[in-house]
Amino acid sequence: MPHAVLFPGQGSQTVGMCPDVIAERADLFAAASDILGWDLARMITEGPEDRLTSTDHAQPALYVTAYALWEALEASAPEPVAAAGHSLGEYTALAASGVMSFEDGLELVARRGSAMADAGAGAGGGMAALLGADDELAEAVAVQRRDDGGSLYLANSNAPGQVVLAGGTPDLDWLEANARDLGLRRVVRLKVGGAFHSPYMADAAARLAGALDDTEFAPPRFDVYANVDAMPTVDVRDSLFRQLTAPVRFRESLETMAEAGVDTFVHVGPGDVTAGLAKRTVRGVDTHVVSTLAEASHVGELLSVQ
Repeated sequence: MPHAVLFPGQGSQTVGMCPDVIAERADLFAAASDILGWDLARMITEGPEDRLTSTDHAQPALYVTAYALWEALEASAPEPVAAAGHSLGEYTALAASGVMSFEDGLELVARRGSAMADAGAGAGGGMAALLGADDELAEAVAVQRRDDGGSLYLANSNAPGQVVLAGGTPDLDWLEANARDLGLRRVVRLKVGGAFHSPYMADAAARLAGALDDTEFAPPRFDVYANVDAMPTVDVRDSLFRQLTAPVRFRESLETMAEAGVDTFVHVGPGDVTAGLAKRTVRGVDTHVVSTLAEASHVGELLSVQ
């Protein structure tokens, strides 16, 4: 059965995550630490949580851990027909497909995380999830606020009923205070370091542009669906550049892959969030989770006999 692999983004990190991966792939984590200039395995194992959660640490930690699990799955499973990643996870998907090397991907992720952290600290702002709202309502709320002189943008379309807006702190305060009048069931502020995937990240995108220009990209072994347009990536540089200031269209990516024949989605990385989003978005699909080396072997065997 045609399957796609999905890679998680920031928010899936936890102190002590994937201890089996760190133990068995000490070589990969040591190589990553040399590139990063800090001890990645120790950061994941010991934290503290506030340091691991910071954008500049969380993104490399998730990229390396998910890539190690991908290599374990790849050793026993047939090749997927497609891949996608949520925000940061798009970099893991591109590396998995052979578009860029693991090392080049990590260097980009490190620069991206640092640039986003600095942009968040400089521009301020944050993000809020609108529970029960669809894209149309979320976009209408954002437009209304901007028409009134505010600064609010659609940032994530994750699954039906799970949409995220990004904007300035006063705009998010307004959103919470007027939730009922706006037709929103509930507004939940997210613990993030900035208004990601919005114009607030313009400085971060500018900083990332040079690194993207210096990176060599190869044709993918399988399609990687881009966050910016929910279609197979054609221009990697352009997609990753625009991704920082454009909405993550993950729901549409899942739907487009299903329309193309994918009937099985495999979450590869810490946690299980993308498997949950696939279940909510596409009816009747099979989902699997690979967050341990044992699961990589088990799911690989299942996919091999389907």
